[in-house]
Amino acid sequence: MVMLFVDKAKFQVKAGDGGNGCVSFRREKYVPKGGPNGGDGGRGGDVIIRASAKLHSLIDFRYRTHFKAERGQHGQGKDRHGARGKDCLIEVPLGSIIEDADTDEILADLTSDGEEFIVAEGGKGGLGNMHFATGANRTPRHATKGEPGQQRWLRVELKLLADVGLVGLPNAGKSSLLSCLSAARPKIADYPFTTLTPMLGVFHDHRHEQHVIADIPGLIEGAHHGVGLGHDFLRHLERTSVIVHVLDISSDSYQQDFHVIEEEIEKYQQEMAGRIKLVVLNKIDLVDPEMVHEMCDQFQQQGYRAQATSAVTGAGIAELKETLVTILEGQAEDEDEPEEAR
Repeated sequence: MVMLFVDKAKFQVKAGDGGNGCVSFRREKYVPKGGPNGGDGGRGGDVIIRASAKLHSLIDFRYRTHFKAERGQHGQGKDRHGARGKDCLIEVPLGSIIEDADTDEILADLTSDGEEFIVAEGGKGGLGNMHFATGANRTPRHATKGEPGQQRWLRVELKLLADVGLVGLPNAGKSSLLSCLSAARPKIADYPFTTLTPMLGVFHDHRHEQHVIADIPGLIEGAHHGVGLGHDFLRHLERTSVIVHVLDISSDSYQQDFHVIEEEIEKYQQEMAGRIKLVVLNKIDLVDPEMVHEMCDQFQQQGYRAQATSAVTGAGIAELKETLVTILEGQAEDEDEPEEAR
């Protein structure tokens, strides 16, 4: 079974209406003129969106686009207030951005497990007639209705949270590297665009800390014009700390391939191109070993850190993992360092 990956959705939310207030009078034997005792209506339930680390796709929104909370119960006699309506809870993956579909306003950016945001508030309950008794009117015969709950259309967009992102042309070997570095088992084949949706994997460092690595579908020249799968999936790398460019060095045009990807990333977001910290020269099992050293030197002279690997034989995989951990640890130290010390 293959789970569909959905990273955009539009849906409607409706909070619960408030319950109506009650008109009632106290009627007991031997208690003349008991007075009003109508209770208030209950408040309507809220619609709440919660981030969950257990989810990795917005697939549930493909089958359900309307979410509604319960309305509040009506007030009753004998000073009994109506019960509050039950909230409607919607779970989304970490990294979900919630927007108002009509105004394009960003309402929430949920990045922590368990983080919640109320997107629609329930209506207030109406007041019972007990609130309207006065010296001049001791038997009020009116109550107020509950207020309607908020209703709106929303958009949710998922931007994956990963420490490392893999980019490259189709068939550069990104999925194979992901399977070597982590326990992920993406589809691997010898034809272009095998990977059609982003894939996530987890690897551990020497301190047993987890690091998330993301593999996005391959880019080709003209992706910013919609060629191939386009570059829409690049938004999943906006939150990554390190971008790794995977190259198939068995190709005669590997230098040109490198610049194609670099230009596509720059056209998507200039700042993102500066996060390419490592160039992985993959498929070294198909190239003369002496040429591999020359190729590494070429990229190092251009200011890039280069690493040679073979996902087929496993050569260089352990060293690649160590390099990634070193880069991530270095970035963590830079973030912890006070600004005055920099």
